[in-house]
Amino acid sequence: MEYNDLTESKMTEIAKEVANELNCGDLILLYGNLGTGKTFFTNKLCTQLGVETIVNSPSYVLLNEYEGKWKIYHYDLYRLGTSEEAIELGIIERLKEGITIIEWPGLIEDYLPKKRIEVYFEHNGDFRNIKIIKTEG
Repeated sequence: MEYNDLTESKMTEIAKEVANELNCGDLILLYGNLGTGKTFFTNKLCTQLGVETIVNSPSYVLLNEYEGKWKIYHYDLYRLGTSEEAIELGIIERLKEGITIIEWPGLIEDYLPKKRIEVYFEHNGDFRNIKIIKTEG
């Protein structure tokens, strides 16, 4: 599904739609340049899943964990250089424990299950575009 010229309120609605379809063990991969809305989307998604704490980018800590309807693992792999570094974070081991959200997943995508939701973000002036691809593996 593709969504174009999104405002923040429309991105919030899309995050709600995605959240309503999630189950424990689901994997969400977020692609897009800096400032395209990945963390904003994650914040709104987590809110819909019952997270009551502040959701922010784990750029410097690499992983933020949240409690909601399920445990949520929010990774940001932007600063990593190798797939080995990403694997050492325990991503693979935690996949079935909750919802896993990975920003900048390029280093590790070949090691992840094919059943996943890929969300591509693009910045278009004052608006954002999102493309969502769900694969069953």
